Amino acid sequence: MKYKDYYDTLGVPRTASLDDIKKAYRKLARAHHPDVSKAPDAEARFKEAAEAYATLKDSAKRAAYDELGHPAAGADFRPPPQWQQDFAPGGMAFEDLDLADLLAAMGRGQRAGSQHAMPIKGHDYESSVTITLEDARRGTTVNLNLADGAGQRTLQVTIPPGACQDQKLRLRGKGGKGRNGGPDGDIYLQVKLAPHAVFRPDRHDLYFDLVLSPWEAALGAEVEIPTLEKPVLLTVPPGTRAGRKLRLRGRGLAPEHSDLYAIVHIDVPATLSTRERELFQELAKVSSFKPRAA
Repeated sequence: MKYKDYYDTLGVPRTASLDDIKKAYRKLARAHHPDVSKAPDAEARFKEAAEAYATLKDSAKRAAYDELGHPAAGADFRPPPQWQQDFAPGGMAFEDLDLADLLAAMGRGQRAGSQHAMPIKGHDYESSVTITLEDARRGTTVNLNLADGAGQRTLQVTIPPGACQDQKLRLRGKGGKGRNGGPDGDIYLQVKLAPHAVFRPDRHDLYFDLVLSPWEAALGAEVEIPTLEKPVLLTVPPGTRAGRKLRLRGRGLAPEHSDLYAIVHIDVPATLSTRERELFQELAKVSSFKPRAA
């Protein structure tokens, strides 16, 4: 069986209201009615619009259609599990039906030998939210605006401490309403992290660039560095080279099991005073350091 995208046929989104569906159908019906349009495909397009409207205007058929998912238009697909047992009218095989027949059978939703409608789980939804690194570390609460078959609604969602980029949170039972006693669907919320002026996240760890003077790198030093909470002192060991990673435990996005890494860069003064030049010249004479030695 080939999948038909009824929403695309009518030119409406999958969250369209019944009024929007009616308006779209009427517009297409007027444009493609064989008595009005002389286009060679007018009758075919008129019938396609009528088939789409017949399904989407009926709440039971539309719910059954949405349960099929969203394959590409024209793609082959198989019926839901146990379709033959639960829906097949008079033992009709799946191969004997077209999509409209299948939806009509599913819309009736009667199990063989039973007078009770088949429980159907509500639709699952996906959404995303962007938060700061500070909120990711300490946890936060966000308002999630959703538009579904029940209309517009706002959910207050708690994001626990330690969230990382592209982490998915499952909000059980917060999706579409189940039918015939079936469970409500879920919402899968993807977390995005907003760019930060200082830190770069890598999963739960954080990285930033630490610029040192030549003497701080050579002699060692204690320098104040930023964190997501408050500045702290970092001990720079003597002989620290450019590119070295200095770790601060527990200062990443997840307080208990992530770290903050300072990536060392060494800078030199753009201009030198007379005394500074003399000291650098003296160092050049007495030092045995050979950075390009084989």
